[in-house]
Parts: sequence; structure tokens; C-alpha cells
Amino acid sequence: MIDQLIEAIIQKKSPIVVGLDPRFNQIPQAIKEKCLAEYGETLEAVAAAIKIFNRGIIDAVADEVPAVKPQVAFYEQYGLPGMAAYLDACQYAASKGLVVIADVKRGDIGSTSKAYAKAHLGQVQVGNKNYQGFPADFATINPYLGDDCMKEFEAEIVQEDKGIFILVKTSNPTSGQLQDLVMADGKHLYEKTAEIVAGWNDKICGKFGYSPVGAVVGATYPEELSALRAQMPKAMLLVPGYGAQGGGAKDVINAFDTKGLGAIVNNSRGIIFAYEKIGGDYQEAARKAVIAMKQDINDTLSSVGKQYW
Repeated sequence: MIDQLIEAIIQKKSPIVVGLDPRFNQIPQAIKEKCLAEYGETLEAVAAAIKIFNRGIIDAVADEVPAVKPQVAFYEQYGLPGMAAYLDACQYAASKGLVVIADVKRGDIGSTSKAYAKAHLGQVQVGNKNYQGFPADFATINPYLGDDCMKEFEAEIVQEDKGIFILVKTSNPTSGQLQDLVMADGKHLYEKTAEIVAGWNDKICGKFGYSPVGAVVGATYPEELSALRAQMPKAMLLVPGYGAQGGGAKDVINAFDTKGLGAIVNNSRGIIFAYEKIGGDYQEAARKAVIAMKQDINDTLSSVGKQYW
């Protein structure tokens, strides 16, 4: 799966993942009015609007990006109808040939992590039949219950050919409250987490030299991003923080290796709600935002000799 992701990045010349983080109040009015008229002021109306909106975004960008990243919280808040919309996002993106990164940030004690792994990456058995709960290719993982938490995802990674992205240095302003704590040996907690990731990377690697065990490192901390790229040379980096959170191409450039690979940059609001800034049809605006972001990153990579295409 990690090779498939990298191949798609090279083919589409696009190290970009579109975050599918739908906010009902920002969905185009025509879509909302249609669904409210059909279902009334219900959770089902919201879910229906999200489905239409997501499918429109996916249709608009599928040939320009290798992956999408639905953030489960934006669906979960609407209960079972919302989770049905989340499932639809995963399935519809997959039907368009996109890699699906489930942004679920799961992680718990062994047996619970195993259930999370089966829910989002694996299968469950009912009698003689197997079923996928919420099918995705990668999932984001909270590592702070330790190595045994992550170990429970290993079977899905190997048997199902899937991957995970482990939170190492996140993009939010107060991430340093815990992640920047200095340990007894002088290393920050996020560096300790990176050591664990690097250890997992040595277990399995694809043909491009990258492991299906990646890391989340925010664009809003470019110095740390550069150091972590060196510390985890086999980890694909999932880089949030571009766009609405203030990061730009110059901030993400050090996430990439010398060949211009090894990272995929997320943009959510800046793409899916681009129509609010530039006007016009929301699909056309999303596509324009993706093309502009792709050019911004690729031009910056080319300027420092990191041309992967």
C-alpha cells in the first residue's frame, strides 16, 4: 500500500491529500436546502448533504490528487447517519481509485487497539463470512499508550497490506505542552516517539524504501519537521498545517527527501471550502485550489533540486 501511494504521487505529480472535513454550515446552500426539504431538520438531512458534498469534491479532485483523508469527528458528531456518510466517503473515494487515509487517531490497550485495527483497516468474521467495517488504506494512530498499542495494528498492516500514520509532532498551537517535554536523557517526548516509529520502520519497507508505518508531523513546526525527517528516514510523513493553519510550501519542503518523495501534505478547509474565497461553483473552486497547491509545492521542490517527477 505504501508503494501504491508513492506511485500515485509520482503519476499525478501531486504529494497532496485532501482532507474531507465537512462542516454543515459551510456546505453550499443549494445542497443544504435540497436535503432539508427532503428530510426535514434531521440528522439524516445533514448526512445526505455531506454525502452529496463529499462526492462532489471527490469527483472534482480525483484525477489531481492521490489520496483523501476523511476526519471521523466531523461525521461522528451526527450519530449513525453521520457515520453512514463517513462510510460513503471512504467507499466512494476508493471507487475513484484514491488512497483513503482514515483520520481516526485511535490507540488504546491491546485488545481495544485490535478492535480499532479491525474496524478501520481489517475485517471481522461473522460465521463463515468476513466484513469490512469502515474500509480505509491507512489510519492515524495516537501512540501514547505505548508500543503494545501500535503492535495491535501490525497484523492488518501485513495481512491486509495497509498502513498507519503515528502522531509524532502535531500542528496545533499547544502540541508542545506534552510533545515538547524534555526527558531525562535530554530528548523531547516527540523525539522518543520518533524513535519508536523508526524502530517499526526497520521491520518492513516497500520498493521505494518507505515503510507502511508513517508519522504525522505538522508544517507549523518547520525546524522540528526537518529534524524528524532525518530521524525517521524510512517513514512517510503526513504533514498537516498547510493552508488554513498557516503553513506554506516553504514550511513543508523539509518533509521531503532528497528525491522529493517521503511526504504527503494535507489541506482540508483550503480546498473543500475554497469557493467561499474565490466564488463560483464549489467543485470548480476545489479543483483550482488543488492545482494551485500542487504548483506551489512542486515549484518549491524543483527550486531546491527535489524533483520527483
